Amino acid sequence: MAAFPLDAILQKLSEIAPLRLAESWDNVGLLIGDRRRSIDRVMTCLTITPEVVDEAVQRRVGLVVAHHPMPFKPLTRITSDSTTGKMVLDLIAGGVAVYSAHTAFDSAAGGINALWSELLGLKNVKPLDSISQSSDESIGAGRYGVLAEPMTDDALSKRVAALVNAPRCRVVKSFARHTSMVTKVAIACGSGGGLLAAAKRRDCDAMVTGEATFHTCLEAQACGVSLLLVGHFHSERFAMVRLAATLGQQLADLDVFASQLDVDPLKDLLSEESKH
Repeated sequence: MAAFPLDAILQKLSEIAPLRLAESWDNVGLLIGDRRRSIDRVMTCLTITPEVVDEAVQRRVGLVVAHHPMPFKPLTRITSDSTTGKMVLDLIAGGVAVYSAHTAFDSAAGGINALWSELLGLKNVKPLDSISQSSDESIGAGRYGVLAEPMTDDALSKRVAALVNAPRCRVVKSFARHTSMVTKVAIACGSGGGLLAAAKRRDCDAMVTGEATFHTCLEAQACGVSLLLVGHFHSERFAMVRLAATLGQQLADLDVFASQLDVDPLKDLLSEESKH
């Protein structure tokens, strides 16, 4: 394996997910690190946790590419008194840089929502919300398209869960919908409730997302768009595994892998009990 300038790796990441696509409130780009360093090992993850930090340090990783930014909000002090502060200190002490594209990767042509469209085999795929002043229909917030064959909410929920190895996919069925079958599907990874209105405008029968608030669920039930909630972790984690593979292919001599300790903090007790 060869070492690459950190800046060269960041350039490749910005080609995969241009940072100009990020939401204005987001914190994206190089968050910790020295661009002048050379890196020979990269690890991807959904979220940086103390376990992921320990893994990165122990495996001598030079760069962690996390979907969720860390830190996300400005820090007034960096001490070991807080979890975030301790993680920042441990990463710096271990020589580990941190990069996040977050909402830029959500909206990119090959980003998370686009990958979901491919997994579901949707046709005529377009963004739910296009990037302003851009006619490029391969980029934008969320996605929507048409299933190859119509199916029920329950059948679609089982398919969604199976595609990303989720223990289950919860369903908010909308009885206000004009048909019992799902034909047009919206995609909004993570906490996608903010795109429900856009899904309604696009006449979608259902929207696949990670999680939604109780009131968003009630709104979906009333407005005619069923919600399929596969869990925040499972709606995005698979894409970070894909990203490791993509980056490894494009920088062939770079050692790139997905974290093994990046896990869902929410446990399905029924699923756990069924294993015993």
